[in-house]
Amino acid sequence: MSCCNTITQIPKGCLTNAGGIKKMYILNHCHLVSSGTTYDADGIVTAIQTSGSTAFVEYSFNKNTSSFVESGANSQENGTSITTTTTTIALNRREQAKRNSLALITSGNPDLVLVYLDQNGLYWLGGESNGANLTTNESTSGVALADRNGYTLTFVADEPVAMREIDSAYAISILPV
Repeated sequence: MSCCNTITQIPKGCLTNAGGIKKMYILNHCHLVSSGTTYDADGIVTAIQTSGSTAFVEYSFNKNTSSFVESGANSQENGTSITTTTTTIALNRREQAKRNSLALITSGNPDLVLVYLDQNGLYWLGGESNGANLTTNESTSGVALADRNGYTLTFVADEPVAMREIDSAYAISILPV
């Protein structure tokens, strides 16, 4: 069967674009209610239903240290399409509290839901269907006194579609301040 979608225009962007992410929020995917995410007519997330009183937790990091990359792959032979999102964040300063928090998201390799606030002020929902996993947790002491001491974390999510934007007013209402 042939697919025939109407193709829409993508206009040239304004010069008000900025790279990188400001913050990332994490929730264990098991707290996401199945079919509990709703969207408006444009596909923007307007609600995310979670079980009980579970909440997203914030991972904060210094500016110009963290990003995500989305890569789409289509297989003509298999008729499949996936989007892989790879997120890299840098957390400065090795310390016990961070070590303990990281142990919780590495133990049992849980599937995670990630929300990103990018430098353009937009919120994005990652790991919505299949969850994201922490695939690399690297820590370093640095060598010289001015070197970074801390953690570099890599999360990977394989999803059927690219990340969706989250309505900003809604995101602000559910995420920690």
